[in-house]
Amino acid sequence: MSKKPSNASPRKRVERTATGLPKISGPDVFATQFGVSPAIIAKLERYADLLRQWQGAVNLVAATSLDDVWHRHFADSAQLLALAPDAKSWLDLGSGAGFPGMVIAILLSDQTDVKIELIEAQQRKCAFLAEVARATGVAVEIHQVRVESAGIAHRVDPPDIITARALAPLDKLLELAAPWFGPQTRGLFLKGEQVQQEIEAAQRRWTFHVKLAKSQTDRNGRIIEIRAPHLRD
Repeated sequence: MSKKPSNASPRKRVERTATGLPKISGPDVFATQFGVSPAIIAKLERYADLLRQWQGAVNLVAATSLDDVWHRHFADSAQLLALAPDAKSWLDLGSGAGFPGMVIAILLSDQTDVKIELIEAQQRKCAFLAEVARATGVAVEIHQVRVESAGIAHRVDPPDIITARALAPLDKLLELAAPWFGPQTRGLFLKGEQVQQEIEAAQRRWTFHVKLAKSQTDRNGRIIEIRAPHLRD
């Protein structure tokens, strides 16, 4: 007896990373994984388009990562929100192409009581960030200044969260970020596989409270949570 053909559509195989989590291969998977609205996805799609348009003139990201932007850049940035769901003020140091700061600004763009500030030294990258903000209708404050510039910390109130990705080793990063830390401020810094060595090196000069969380996008990656950094006497 011959079998009747099945009318059920084949189950789509979900690609997974080495972490066991879904590979964020595009907007549909991103929306499912992070629970965001079609309006937010549309803004991220516009962001991705602008990255490709500007990449030739401004070296924003590694060219090889453009085809993996939803995982390497958008999801890598978005995972920080789960660690600070109630934060109302964010400061991103050395924003570059906007990771993680601009992604966070887009994801929180439907909340009117959230303040996002980006600090970036290069004029062309600031122009890119401003164009992304304009094209997506996202409110951010962009400061074109070097992070270490004297006086910039006095123009920005201590935020709830300070972020940075690939800006500097932790020892140097604490030196850059310390002026913005208030009593309730936390640093959320995206780091790679050398994270333990960076912590040990930083502890030679600094005292701080530290926690580690696993990255959702990189099996070797970690997110360092820092509180109350102070130079040792």
